[in-house]
Formats: sequence, C-alpha cells, structure tokens
Amino acid sequence: MLGTILLIVLILALVGAFPAWPYAANWGYGPSGIVGIILVIIIVLILLGRV
Repeated sequence: MLGTILLIVLILALVGAFPAWPYAANWGYGPSGIVGIILVIIIVLILLGRV
C-alpha cells in the first residue's frame, strides 16, 4: 500500500518538475534534481526492505 502511494507521488512530482510550462522555463535543474534525490532515497529504501 505504501509503495503504491509513493509511486503515485513520485509520478506526480516528475510531471510537476518537467519544465514544459512557460512559468517553469527559468527554474533550471532545481525541481528535477530534488525529484531525483527523492527517487534515489526511495530506491535505497526499497533495496533495504524498509518500504
């Protein structure tokens, strides 16, 4: 159950960090970098069996 919720939140964060909209054009790598760090943390937790 928790894994499904994390997957949905991660997909929404990836869509939100994609700089396709005009107001997000000047954000640079910040949002996608944060999403990448969250993805790495989730992968590590899955590999350790915590999720």
